[in-house]
Amino acid sequence: MSLACRLIVNADDFGRSHSINEAVVRAHRDGILTTASLMVNGDVADEAVQLARQNPRLGVGLHITLVCGTSALPPGAIPGLVDASGNFSSHSVASGLRYFFRPELRPQLEREIDAQFERFRVTGLPLDHVNGHLHFHLHPVVFGILMRRARDWGITHFRLTSDCFRLNLRLASGKFLYRAIHALIFELLAPRARSVLRQHGIKHTAAVFGLLQNARVDGEYVTRLIPRLPPGDSELYSHPSLDEFKNEFEALISPQIRSLIQEHNVRLIRYQDL
Repeated sequence: MSLACRLIVNADDFGRSHSINEAVVRAHRDGILTTASLMVNGDVADEAVQLARQNPRLGVGLHITLVCGTSALPPGAIPGLVDASGNFSSHSVASGLRYFFRPELRPQLEREIDAQFERFRVTGLPLDHVNGHLHFHLHPVVFGILMRRARDWGITHFRLTSDCFRLNLRLASGKFLYRAIHALIFELLAPRARSVLRQHGIKHTAAVFGLLQNARVDGEYVTRLIPRLPPGDSELYSHPSLDEFKNEFEALISPQIRSLIQEHNVRLIRYQDL
């Protein structure tokens, strides 16, 4: 890599469980993790906020949740989005289609997103970045709401999800159909989003890695990725935990990977450093 490479190493789902929270903090203190995306409606979001305050170098962003999670607003305020217990659907494809083809849901989506930004605001943490659970921040309807309210919500840095399929084929094997479909979806969504982000002056990395791995951002994958990072700014995101995805946590604290990053002169940064 002759030109400088800078890398954001992010953990999604911060605040979802104690195991995830502990993995995030340990990977930040003892490993290569630089940022985390907070689920403000997560079961242990308050704990995550306290941990973030104790680790001010950790960049914390908002992980907008509109599927596979719970809402910030009471069910009666957004009846088209959640069940009586305030749970979003766990069926991401069906939810995406409903959000797209039912315009009457858009005011409810905006109200819920606004409530999640408000919950983040009251934490007092600087907003390092914005992204979405299962990448719903790039859903055309959701993305449109976010861009229309970008100034109100203080959106200055954003994950532009797009993982290079050709490079991924050299980094990993298995689950070819899964990887191909996800690569295609975001190759269709990213170009328009990139143009709109530019118009709004919202910063993003040129490349994002992790989309095509589906909980397999392990030591082998990261070891292969580091020497092949493209010049400029990239993000690597994963889902570290001490139970379900311990392999991803172990990759983030691996001394060998830390040495590899130093060897290839990769600078670890946060979104706010872009």
